[in-house]
Amino acid sequence: MKSTKKMPIWHILMQWEVILFFMLVVVIVVNSSLSPYFLDLNNILRTTFNFTEKAIIVLPMMFIIICADIDISVAGIIALSSCFMGLASQHLGAGTPALIFIGLLTGLSVGILNGLIITKIGIPAIAVTLAGLFLFRGIAYVILGDMAVTTYPESFAYLGQGCIGNTRIPFQLVLFIILAIIFGIVLHKTTYGRKLFAIGNNSTAARFSGINVDRIRFFNFALIGLLSGLASVLLTSRIGSTRPNIASGWELEIITIVVLGGVYIFGGTGSILGVVISILMVGLMRFGMGLINVPGLVMNIAMGFLLIIAILLPGSLRELQSKILTKQQQQ
Repeated sequence: MKSTKKMPIWHILMQWEVILFFMLVVVIVVNSSLSPYFLDLNNILRTTFNFTEKAIIVLPMMFIIICADIDISVAGIIALSSCFMGLASQHLGAGTPALIFIGLLTGLSVGILNGLIITKIGIPAIAVTLAGLFLFRGIAYVILGDMAVTTYPESFAYLGQGCIGNTRIPFQLVLFIILAIIFGIVLHKTTYGRKLFAIGNNSTAARFSGINVDRIRFFNFALIGLLSGLASVLLTSRIGSTRPNIASGWELEIITIVVLGGVYIFGGTGSILGVVISILMVGLMRFGMGLINVPGLVMNIAMGFLLIIAILLPGSLRELQSKILTKQQQQ
């Protein structure tokens, strides 16, 4: 007869996802005490418009960082995709389906370009995507200058501003939930997900075990390019305009959310649950600070503080768990 050994309560409480959940509860309690409007359901649903586009890019960024890579070019991809959509709408009179296609195609093409340079030429991902950040946004500045494109078809606005049926549930939010479920299943229930963790833990060993490391890394960069294009479609639709400085600074916040969600910055560790909790926590924290008129600069300082916590604390917890287990085994 098999013996069942329960997991110690301290081990459960030291799981990063559990700690994140308690941090989320603290954010909710503090903000609800500071503002009576925080827990209003309509306000919460409306504020999801402000972070759903970032949340969509967080999902493929999770795959990339688990593989010990990084993509800093996502905000530049958004700017370039929005630029091409604006030109198509203003000069060609493109309708909503064509604009969606242009946004997705631009993002996918740039993602494929990044992936090819990284996997075929062998240049580190951080160098390629950092150059891409400046290059893609620079192209948008060259094309648009100080001009803003605001001539979009009325039907285009639904993607970034519309709700499902007669409800107040944003279309963007439902789209994110569907994508999060898909990414969670792929990460935790498929061979592809297991390969991601294997590459992040030891890419050399993964190669010798028969995993096509370059193919998976290439697909990850193509995927984040595609979803950056999707985020550009949603963001451009929501604000109803295209400017070359659109989505400035998003890349660092997206990386912060992923790392705060428990994805180890050097790869090999992470979960969809932690990342989703991190998305909610950052989104609600920004919403709460906005309700009490906290300046944007202070919000950025808070994000930097969260990034430091996200990098230092999980590693410290892992070391503490290891020491406790070692001590128990010696006893």
